[in-house]
Amino acid sequence: MTHLFSSVRLQVIRPFPLTPLAPLVLHLSLAPVGALLVNKSNRCSHIMSSLKIKRKHFENPFPDYCDQAALDVLDGNEIMPSYKVRKCVDAKWQSITAKIDKYIEKYKKDASVYTGTAGLAMLYLQKDAKNPEYLKFAKDYTQTSSIPSKRRFTFLCGDTGAMAIRAVVCNEMGDKSEVKSIIKNLIGLKTDAVNYKADVANEYLYGRAGYLFSLLYVNKNISPPPIEESVIKGVIDAMLKAGNKLSLELGSKPPLMYHWHDSYYLGAAHGLTGILYLLLQVPQYLDETQLNELIRPTVNYLATLRFPSGNYPSSLESQSGDKYVQWCHGAPGFLYLFSQAYKVFKDPSYLELALQAGDVVWQRGLLRKGYSICHGVSGNAYCFLELYQTTNELKHLYRALKFAEWCVDYTKEHEEYVPDRPLSLYEGIAGPMYLLIDIQKPMEAKFPGFTL
Repeated sequence: MTHLFSSVRLQVIRPFPLTPLAPLVLHLSLAPVGALLVNKSNRCSHIMSSLKIKRKHFENPFPDYCDQAALDVLDGNEIMPSYKVRKCVDAKWQSITAKIDKYIEKYKKDASVYTGTAGLAMLYLQKDAKNPEYLKFAKDYTQTSSIPSKRRFTFLCGDTGAMAIRAVVCNEMGDKSEVKSIIKNLIGLKTDAVNYKADVANEYLYGRAGYLFSLLYVNKNISPPPIEESVIKGVIDAMLKAGNKLSLELGSKPPLMYHWHDSYYLGAAHGLTGILYLLLQVPQYLDETQLNELIRPTVNYLATLRFPSGNYPSSLESQSGDKYVQWCHGAPGFLYLFSQAYKVFKDPSYLELALQAGDVVWQRGLLRKGYSICHGVSGNAYCFLELYQTTNELKHLYRALKFAEWCVDYTKEHEEYVPDRPLSLYEGIAGPMYLLIDIQKPMEAKFPGFTL
């Protein structure tokens, strides 16, 4: 099998003007920003197919931000009390919790955050983390039936998400003995996570990044933080060593590379952008070599993979072309990474990349797949909240609110695919509800299970 990183002749394709992003290339000896290294024997078919963008979205019917367009949406930097995204929260909450009460028993065999009861627990805690009734619900539905295997030790799809949430809930309820027990079990799962040679993935949904998020979630929400720094650094070191090892084996340009199911994914769920975004959220655990010789050159490399449209491929060997604009694949994941890179490295070139990715999401983010967080409109709305928090520009808050409005105005015509788990946080109605609650305090909003 020939990989993109094989020692074959490479050439540079320049699909769009370089001038606005030229400063970025000063940081490493890679191809210029906007250039993509391609295997000459396979003329980069995913780039060529991108010339005809596959329509996976509805046309955005909303006017873009201007003072006139925002009159019925914003009063300064506050959401208008009369705006439907503000007014509808209580009614939507009553409707959704009634459905949860009716169908919750069908979800009891799945304790995950992504599709199961732990995700619903997160929703209740987001509504009111001090409410005794909601705390009881969260505790009741974050029970795990078994110690997770090496591929089930992650926050979103494994048992450690439920464990981490339960630890936070028990701490709030004053059950210190159970907190101690959960933390012990959580740390006890580190064996494969800290061994970079172990047969363990590194991505968010099933890999080390998901386990690392669980540890960081606990430390963020319990004071004093119960997970020792050495444990967290051990996982991070293993992630970076594993990525560097694969990069060296492949002879790749970036110093970090990861694969999942034999693909070199790039997006937030399974790929490089998600892994690097998490690491850059906790730079206090990284040394200068890790930051500047491993992570930063890899971020810069990712910037070179942009399609002419401004979107990004789902994987290095993708044949699907310029297709996906959703949290798990495409521009949204890159947006988070570039925004966080700007915060860490203070380089405005990264902010420019994030803003350009935001324009792609605005144009193509009203997805035909529906309203979900993972691959739907509510997940894409969080892109604009990230940009608003980074820039404090009302344009991005306005855009986030318009995507939330699309979710409020639910219609079956805007959901071509019925979710397999229609109540769940990442696939179902709990996701848009989480967004509606979160967006009421936009400067504090965080993509659940992804942003710390």
